[in-house]
Amino acid sequence: MKTAWKALALIILATSGGCSGSEEQTKSGAERPAKQADAGRQPDDAPLAPPAYQMALPDELRPLVDRPFTGDLDGLVERRIVRAGVPFNRTFYFIDKGVQRGLSFEYLTLFEEQLNKSLNTGNLRIHVVPLPMPRDMLIEGLRTGKLDMVIAQLTITPERLKLVDFTNPTRPNVDEIVVTGPGSPQIASLDGLSGKKVFARKSSSYYVSLQALNRDLKARGKAPVDIAEAPENLEDDDLLEMVNAGLIPAIVVDNYLADYWKQIFPNLNVHHALTLRKGGNLAVAVRKGTPKLMAELNAFIAKNGMKSAIGAVLAKRYLQSTDYLKNAASDTERRKFLEMAELFRKYGGQYQFDYLLMAAQGYQESRLDQGASSHVGAIGVMQLMPATGKEQGVGDIRQLEPNIHAGVKYMRFMRDRYYEGQPMTPINKGLFTFASYNAGPGRIQKLRNEAAQRGLDPNVWFGNVERIASERIGRETVTYVGNIYKYYIAYKLIAEERERRAAARAKIQAAAQ
Repeated sequence: MKTAWKALALIILATSGGCSGSEEQTKSGAERPAKQADAGRQPDDAPLAPPAYQMALPDELRPLVDRPFTGDLDGLVERRIVRAGVPFNRTFYFIDKGVQRGLSFEYLTLFEEQLNKSLNTGNLRIHVVPLPMPRDMLIEGLRTGKLDMVIAQLTITPERLKLVDFTNPTRPNVDEIVVTGPGSPQIASLDGLSGKKVFARKSSSYYVSLQALNRDLKARGKAPVDIAEAPENLEDDDLLEMVNAGLIPAIVVDNYLADYWKQIFPNLNVHHALTLRKGGNLAVAVRKGTPKLMAELNAFIAKNGMKSAIGAVLAKRYLQSTDYLKNAASDTERRKFLEMAELFRKYGGQYQFDYLLMAAQGYQESRLDQGASSHVGAIGVMQLMPATGKEQGVGDIRQLEPNIHAGVKYMRFMRDRYYEGQPMTPINKGLFTFASYNAGPGRIQKLRNEAAQRGLDPNVWFGNVERIASERIGRETVTYVGNIYKYYIAYKLIAEERERRAAARAKIQAAAQ
């Protein structure tokens, strides 16, 4: 693979470190708790607005959202609520400052209208409620009665048919194809993937397709594909974004998604000829033993499918631009990082805060630009307000080293103050610290409390408190934390690869002695 990928690999090989970025560094860098607060922002202790779905539900139905139920449509009609599991991403479902949006949400709204019309429910309407969660939780949630349907662009596979049933296809004839990043070599056939690293979520049909390819390669005496497990909280659009930025080398994805995101991410190389699964069908998943719900969904799909007039309108509506992640692996950014890597390592070690996370935050804030300043006066790589920098007592934050020192020290202060005694993993302590830095610790504590009340884990960011944050305060904090995490994961994966190679070299050297 290679130009940008090699550059990032060189960063890791040289320093075992990494960094991250965002289009809107001055905005995210300006919004802080306490003395880092931005003018006009809601106070940290301001009450939270109700969740988006709750505002549309009668009071008596709200407790039913989290109460397990495994019946068919007649029972759902009696409960007056249908829970639809959806993945949280920028195409199909997201919440922007309390407003639900996305292609899946639009279809669920239409399904609710048709369901109430066909059943003539009158004033006692049935409510279809989207519930976002990580993909590896969707099918299990359906089987255990936490969900009633899943609309997640799932490919119908033999493995999944053993667990759940599927409606008629919502999108037929979908191919799973290879997408590579900038500087990648030409690959003439699937055999060209032999020995190459390709990323996929373990819960995805892409992972199964790669396993099938490996069986074929091994049978013909070729090296298998190096399948790297992508974190389950990263959606296809996240992974495509990382490929575009040169952070990971290759993925497998549905062809229609590759073509869509190619319009937004110009560095993607879409290989239509490299097809791992051909003619797949995407559909809505339902629990086994729910034929009445299945029939209602099939009637809806027949009327409002992708070839219908409304289907065309909705598809066009959501072909929209999105913020870019910056390419931290470019030659310019590589040189910039190499100049700062030892500072992140030094102060990350001093304050026992993962320096990969801190470097990622620095890139998110300023693209590692010490000359950066925001409209409210935040300064340098870590985008600190002068008063905050002065409180740290480590020197003039207008200079590079004191700026990084102050930023790491301040993050450690926040982690100690708000999360040190909490039963969280180290990575979650870091993620919650960043969320508090962006949105305010009081606001994040309210979100954690609500997560616990709704049966979610208040000590886990992704898929739990993140979900409440997206409903209550919009996409900004979710995007801020998510961007940092994407780069952190990329760097960790490469660092682990470096360690494996070092171990292999040591083994060979030992054998030669």
